[in-house]
Amino acid sequence: MSKKSKVQDVEKETDAKNAQETAELEVEKNEEIVEEISVEDQLKEELAKEKDKFLRLFAEFENFKKRTSKERMDLFKTAGQDVIVSLLPVMDDFDRALKEISKAGDKELLTGVELINNKFRETLKNKGLEEMEVAQGDAFDAEIHDAVTQIPAPEKKLKGKIIDVIEKGFKLGERIIRHPKVVVGN
Repeated sequence: MSKKSKVQDVEKETDAKNAQETAELEVEKNEEIVEEISVEDQLKEELAKEKDKFLRLFAEFENFKKRTSKERMDLFKTAGQDVIVSLLPVMDDFDRALKEISKAGDKELLTGVELINNKFRETLKNKGLEEMEVAQGDAFDAEIHDAVTQIPAPEKKLKGKIIDVIEKGFKLGERIIRHPKVVVGN
């Protein structure tokens, strides 16, 4: 073999080695890219999971805030309920006192007690107390009224209706705190 052919053989071998090394490098690069892509996909999945957890936790916290806010508002609305309920018998006593004083005929005493009674009622009204309107002839509703007794109806049209109101009923906001006590026609 000549020198030229040896050089050509060496060049061919070098070219083959270079081609093989280049192919190996490309394979390694492709493997690294595939690894990077799989790591990237993995990170994207983890990010999506964490984002989902965050959104759920945020929604749960918002629901908690709404619920506690509503509970707080309900508490404020009925905070004085116990005090107001305990003052209802005092209001009943005022009504009875006004009846008796008006029978006695002492106008100045009647006027003084009426002023106190009106101020007392207005104060309770400002706190949310509302008298339930119940009159003779209204239909009896077991959800709203408390039947003390049943008596024979004086007229046919009063059968199953309210004949007399023994004790007034009151609401605090939308809640009934004392049901009106009534006599029902039978």
